[in-house]
Amino acid sequence: MTDKQNQPRDYDAVLGGQSPPPVDGVVLGGIEGVKRCLSNPVTQVRVAALSEALKYGDAGLDVLIQALQDKSRLVQRFAYRLLKPRVEPQVIQALQTYKPWYLEERIDKYHVYKATQFANRQVIDFNPNTSIIKPVNKAYSLRCGDYEYYDYEENLPSQLGRLVQETNEEDLPSQLSRLLEEPNADKLEALVFGLWTQAYESDSSTIVQALVDAKQGLTNLKAVFIGDITPDECEISWIQQSDISPILQAYPKLEILQVRGGDGLQFSPPIRHNYLKALIVETGGLSRDTVRQICNMNLPALEHLELWFGSENYGGDCWVEDLNQILFEEKFPNLNYLGLRNSQFTDEIVSVIVGSPVIDYISVLDLSMGTLSDAGAEELLNSQAINNLDILNISESFLSQEMIEKFSELDVRILANNQKKENEDSYIDGRYCSVSE
Repeated sequence: MTDKQNQPRDYDAVLGGQSPPPVDGVVLGGIEGVKRCLSNPVTQVRVAALSEALKYGDAGLDVLIQALQDKSRLVQRFAYRLLKPRVEPQVIQALQTYKPWYLEERIDKYHVYKATQFANRQVIDFNPNTSIIKPVNKAYSLRCGDYEYYDYEENLPSQLGRLVQETNEEDLPSQLSRLLEEPNADKLEALVFGLWTQAYESDSSTIVQALVDAKQGLTNLKAVFIGDITPDECEISWIQQSDISPILQAYPKLEILQVRGGDGLQFSPPIRHNYLKALIVETGGLSRDTVRQICNMNLPALEHLELWFGSENYGGDCWVEDLNQILFEEKFPNLNYLGLRNSQFTDEIVSVIVGSPVIDYISVLDLSMGTLSDAGAEELLNSQAINNLDILNISESFLSQEMIEKFSELDVRILANNQKKENEDSYIDGRYCSVSE
């Protein structure tokens, strides 16, 4: 059979590829048929059409490049996988601008300092004595105790502002009330709540309620972080949280929710939220009841799920079976980043996740800060599905240099910084999670 005979013709049927499974029916019409499939509202139809696009030369590449902007993350990811090995200039340029994951700040290690970035925005401490100057693309923080701000002199460039440090003993609900009086409050996109009064004794419920009460004044709020508290202020395992669900109910357009501290943390009752893209839960000990409540929520837009499991000594009673809904039931079908971090059972997670369907459609797998050993890492290496990832984060684990070098041979971005040494006094075989108290 000649090369010409192998070329697809306009009347050839376009069938689904091997991954994902073929959809019912066929589409006729060559590249035009592929394009028609890409306007189909059914995601699987669009994905199946992409598997045929490469048969049509530059026209097919153009279709795949356009699919990087598809409304479905699954379609974007499949197009990305098909384009990744290509060397054409237009493909290289498209992939340079395509971001498979949008919360770059989460790739780094746990910081003991106050957040400087949140929701891809610079964090600015709210100064009650001055106005909100830049409400867009900034995250304003409220906190008891010390805070910093720039005092800008009139008629001088902004870079000549004077850094001022002050102490604020006013509680956070009162500070939020003052913030709402600002003319630009309705334009604020992101809020960070730091240390509140006696965070180790009083839970966050007053802050949650104050934020709920403020919903009429914060009409543009897209991101909230409750618990930006450093260890010298209050250890993570001492932070008293509460039921966070009222925030999701009060802000139906919220996109990012981050919480630090697992003691008393709840997401009850189960709710549906159509816009939440990222849920980040940092704890020194995460309850299985909290994980169950998270799994009971209906979050169709969720792309980023990050859970820190912590130590059983601080309430971390989760085990790998508590993750079944996430790993096997495709609970969050648009998931792009899955962070199962700071775990005492990372090897057990690996044994399960290599056979899970979730590994086939996420872009980033983050297992950092846990107890991953060379044995668990070997299971990852033996899994073909691991090559579908864009990023694998195994930093702050217990890996040998030889094992890290094996990972460097994969066509995946590997993060393996700050490997830990086993401690004879720790919980499991000398291995421990990075953050527990």
